[in-house]
Amino acid sequence: MSSSDSIQSALQEAVYDGTFPGAVLTVRVRGRIVYEGAAGCRSQQDPSSAVTVDTCYDLASLTKVLATTTAWALLIQGGRATLDDPIDRILEELRGSPVGAATIRQLLAHSSGLPGWRPYYERIAAIEATQPGFMGSVAARQALLGYIAKEDLLYEQGSRSLYSDLGFMLLGFGVERLSGESLDGFCRRRIFDPLDAHPLTYVPRGPLTLHAEPPESPLSIAPTEEDPWRGRTLCGEVHDENAFTLGGVAGHAGLFGTARAVLAVAQAWIQAWRGNDGLLGPNLAKCFTTRQQAVPQSSWGFGWDTPSALSSSGALFAPESFGHLGYTGTSLWIDPVQELEVVLLSNRVHPTRRNERIRTFRPLIHDLVCRELLGAQEGRSG
Repeated sequence: MSSSDSIQSALQEAVYDGTFPGAVLTVRVRGRIVYEGAAGCRSQQDPSSAVTVDTCYDLASLTKVLATTTAWALLIQGGRATLDDPIDRILEELRGSPVGAATIRQLLAHSSGLPGWRPYYERIAAIEATQPGFMGSVAARQALLGYIAKEDLLYEQGSRSLYSDLGFMLLGFGVERLSGESLDGFCRRRIFDPLDAHPLTYVPRGPLTLHAEPPESPLSIAPTEEDPWRGRTLCGEVHDENAFTLGGVAGHAGLFGTARAVLAVAQAWIQAWRGNDGLLGPNLAKCFTTRQQAVPQSSWGFGWDTPSALSSSGALFAPESFGHLGYTGTSLWIDPVQELEVVLLSNRVHPTRRNERIRTFRPLIHDLVCRELLGAQEGRSG
């Protein structure tokens, strides 16, 4: 059995055992795609809807690195901000709030003191019930910013890390305030178009109602959850409820795309890390992707995670590697030492988010990729 056959077999087996309805896996080594495969179907309701390498997925928290983190790298590179700027210098609404003194550095490294998650969408939906059209409006975005401003901190800023959607919501608002553009507009103009990362896009929606029909899309998009809150199977609209109430565009979630589009952004980071000027400067890329030693027991760089014990990247990625996961069943891991990039896209939350089998699958597939395509041995390289 060839290396590609072994990897394809593992993908297909994961479909059979219910890890996900379908998935796409794309691997690039030293700038060349060496494996690209798809397995399964987009929807359990339609077994004939075969996944192809062109299937678009809700990328969930890959948005944090592909959009928001990359946007902040560009803003800092362009002199619009520094890592040590407090967020209340940019978002004046946060002045005097518990989180206001948190720096961009702390927000990117998940060490701002903020909680990880809050169901703000419930509050916004309650306002929508009495003010139709509120959800997805500018007023809804301002309301959510106000909710975060009132959050008590869970720990002293910089003393530990706690993965936080709330911090990245603020970072998304910060990109908009500094650039004078919508987050999706800035990312399209400064990141996705220059890198030819297509299709990679937010699906913005204006004022909406909870039971509005999702927008039509010419793309082949894999559905996510059978969502009891929205009363429908989600397809072509963001799975994350807080991002949905913001109109589909947020710093923590909202991007849709294909594996090759994800790789287009990944390439900018690995090339910069290896010293090649392009969209990003080499020094900045290494700064963002290096584990922050100043935060005790943290695996986080700036936006990017790094391998740790029981990492989803498996046991064979170099310590210098960086990556991120997405709640819907997506991941991106980059090993700049071995010049390896691995994108896994799936809709493991279809039909329900209660399916957690992907936790076991992720490290196994990354180890298999390293063994089959790099000849790596057990124990991390580097």
